[in-house]
Amino acid sequence: MTKIQNPILRGFSPDPSIIRVEDDYYIATSTFEWFPGVQIHHSRDLLHWELIAHPLNRISQLDLRGAGASQGVWAPCLTYDNGIFYLVYTVVHSFYVNMYDTHNYLVTTTDIRGDWSEPVFLNSYGFDPSLYHDDDGRKYIVSMMTDHRVQKPYKGRLVLQEYSVTERRMIGEARTIFASRDIFLEGPHLYKRNGYYYLFAADTGTGEGHGQSILRSRELYGPYEYYEGNSILTSRNHPEASLQKAGHGDLAETQNGEWYMVHLCGRPLKNRTKKGERKYTLGRETAIQKVEWTEDGWLRLASGSVLPELEVEGPALPPHPFPPKPPRDDFDSPQLDIRFQSLRIPLDETFYSLSARKGYLRLYGREGLGSKYRQSLIARRWQAFAFTATTCLEFEPTLFKQMAGLICLYDYQNYYYLHITHHEQVGRCLSILSAINNRYDEPVGYLPLPEDARRVHLRAAVNHGRLQFAYSASGEEEFISIGPSFDASTLSDEACQEGWFTGAFVGICCQDLTGFGKAADFDYFEYREDE
Repeated sequence: MTKIQNPILRGFSPDPSIIRVEDDYYIATSTFEWFPGVQIHHSRDLLHWELIAHPLNRISQLDLRGAGASQGVWAPCLTYDNGIFYLVYTVVHSFYVNMYDTHNYLVTTTDIRGDWSEPVFLNSYGFDPSLYHDDDGRKYIVSMMTDHRVQKPYKGRLVLQEYSVTERRMIGEARTIFASRDIFLEGPHLYKRNGYYYLFAADTGTGEGHGQSILRSRELYGPYEYYEGNSILTSRNHPEASLQKAGHGDLAETQNGEWYMVHLCGRPLKNRTKKGERKYTLGRETAIQKVEWTEDGWLRLASGSVLPELEVEGPALPPHPFPPKPPRDDFDSPQLDIRFQSLRIPLDETFYSLSARKGYLRLYGREGLGSKYRQSLIARRWQAFAFTATTCLEFEPTLFKQMAGLICLYDYQNYYYLHITHHEQVGRCLSILSAINNRYDEPVGYLPLPEDARRVHLRAAVNHGRLQFAYSASGEEEFISIGPSFDASTLSDEACQEGWFTGAFVGICCQDLTGFGKAADFDYFEYREDE
């Protein structure tokens, strides 16, 4: 019997939406301020998954300039109907204020690995929209509705409105299908089974109190009955559970009639914030659970519990593993590896080049790490609690305002940056800049580099809650530790003042605060997991 180990998508992969198209399964997850927008993974057995696409990859589809930490693309919903893939998603422009700006869009394609359409604006009622294809051919958008009023009549509200494919717009009036003074629901999905419309929605926020609820009605617009067994999935009363924050689920039926739910989850570190909260450097991840329908038409975990399991019985499908990705990228390809993302906008030829010097990635210095507009930075997710990331670069700064190196970051207020720069009294040198909620430090000052050390290797070693930098300037990969052992748990949802919903990244970057674009050449980037 096949066993699936959770999480199936490790490291910052929240808000999963799953579909099956014949023998293929696809999961879409949120990307927030990271570009390109939305990650799509593919599987044929629900056990092995491969990242295959970022559908929002043009600035005409997605322009996140100015977006704050953890804003941007939220909760994509992926569906399929009559040969067309549909992707509905929210672009959040303001959230940490009284009045939210949450704009919802739709893109389509006939090839999930190919180009997607220009976006169609849907509405701005709230976030987490979902597209439902009814069996009569009509289509509807369901989403939660935000409320800026100080005195709110409801704690949570869901609205439903019809979408016209031919007119490419919303039609009719938006109608409330659920409102409660006691329960907050988000991430809703609609399904139809045995004469019932089922409303599947996340409850109780996205922290450690998170859960998944199910409701049903004989009529599309309700009223919807709340299942007395809710939450059908939650870790809220079990702080000892390995998978916390469980909720925000979506359903898929296999070719053999088995049912599975994908959902977000989190794996905490042991250390906590001053408020007692646990920290999650890997962010919210994606897990899967086997589910079953009860005789009276409700849904439950196949285990009979409400707790998410680390190991789940797999479906009766042939195994379909994918070739492993090499840990080292030598930048020999004409395109960047799909696992790399940038911040807010696509990086074009004014930011980087893979052809200016064969076998190198050339990054042209742009704005600083606090910028929400034009950063020359590429990074990938932390996907394990213990790993090493290594790079080698050649960089000849002439001013302290020019920097390039290796960075571990959560957002523009929180990072640890080992870099080459220039200092008036020292010359070309190494330094570390740390930022913890906009509190800055340079713990090693400026370490001079030998004049003949053109190539410098930089390394970050992460072991759960600790981060240690190292370097080699000898031409050999004999690394010397530099700086203290940093508290890596500061790069987590709970530790950050503004960003709450993503996860830690590691990558390479270059800044030239003179505005003249001083370039750094990176020979390789390696990410190797130690656990």
